[in-house]
Amino acid sequence: MSDADVIAALDRRCGIAGIAQVVRGNGSLPKVVVSTSEANGEMYLHGGHVTSWKPAGADDMLFVSEHTRWEDGRAIRGGVPVCFPWFGAKADDRKAPSHGLVRTISWQLESITHDERSATVSMFTDRAAVQGAWWPADFRLVHRVTFGAELTMELVITNSGVALQRFEEALHTYFKVGDARQVRVGGLDGVYYLDKADQDRKETQHGDITITGETDREYLDTKVPVVMTDPVLRRRIRVGKAGSSTTVVWNPWVDKAKALPDLGDDEWTKMVCIEGCNAGDAAIELPPGACHTMRISVTATPL
Repeated sequence: MSDADVIAALDRRCGIAGIAQVVRGNGSLPKVVVSTSEANGEMYLHGGHVTSWKPAGADDMLFVSEHTRWEDGRAIRGGVPVCFPWFGAKADDRKAPSHGLVRTISWQLESITHDERSATVSMFTDRAAVQGAWWPADFRLVHRVTFGAELTMELVITNSGVALQRFEEALHTYFKVGDARQVRVGGLDGVYYLDKADQDRKETQHGDITITGETDREYLDTKVPVVMTDPVLRRRIRVGKAGSSTTVVWNPWVDKAKALPDLGDDEWTKMVCIEGCNAGDAAIELPPGACHTMRISVTATPL
């Protein structure tokens, strides 16, 4: 069956007239396009990856690099990569792919549903789709995304194996900003963080976060929402979460951006990542047959 036939079959099975359609995306990769009264959105089967969310009357809230390589085996640079079953480098094998195994493989489209104002796209992957040498345990991973006035993303992990599993996870959200040097991220005042740009040095946040250099911070034991204020695009983005105890704030700044082949040299100024995750000492331990859900909710309001 050709790629076009596969996409057509998926659209016949899951598409909803006037609401959601499965189409050929960049690099001929299949994606779901959603249009409701409250929002437009896009989600690729490649990586179970959200690449666009536009609340009604607003510009896109998500950043995607113009230099992204839309190819099998490569991660999409921007949007919302799914990191699992480890975050960053694999602790016991530095040759393993960064941020896990699921962001560079094709997921399965499970369902598309809708109500009067929003549409929900559900995709999944499992042990059979990943490279067993790096992760031999059985699991089922679902990414359920609701596109509406609020963007809601749920990452649901089921331990379908016979032994306890310990894993890390993240929804690595790239937000589009007018100028990263002018945004402020509030809500983490007084919180301890590990400074990944300074050899994991433990620091305490004082006041709002501002981007004044390479920023790679893992905020510990965080439950409350964070709010990013963007004076250039004149909007405020609120990121809430549940089932997550770590928040990462990341911007590569000048030198790291130049070292990334799929990010333009100056594109770092147009993005700030605010990531809900469970990483390091906050990794999840899941008994056989048990499920864990991490939920991220995003809303945007004009300034």
